[in-house]
Amino acid sequence: MNSKNKFDHSKEKFVGETKEAVGKITGNEQLELSGKLQAAKADFKKKTSVSNNLEEAKEAVAGKINDAIDKNDAKKNARNNGK
Repeated sequence: MNSKNKFDHSKEKFVGETKEAVGKITGNEQLELSGKLQAAKADFKKKTSVSNNLEEAKEAVAGKINDAIDKNDAKKNARNNGK
C-alpha cells in the first residue's frame, strides 16, 4: 500500500472515530452511527486492499529469507569457531 493510500485510510478512520465520539458526547445517535460506519469502512478498505495484502506477503517472505540466511551464517560461524 502506498503512503497516500495509508494516509487516506488513516484519515478516514480518524474522521469516523471523531464523528462517533462527538455523536456520543452530544447524544446524536445518527452522527455516532455515521462515524462508526465511516471508521469500519476505512478498516475494511485497508484489509481488502490488494496492494496492502501483497506488501504484507512480500515482507513475510523477505523476513523468512533473512531468517534462513542468518541461521546459515550462524552455522558457518559456529563451524569456523570450532576449528
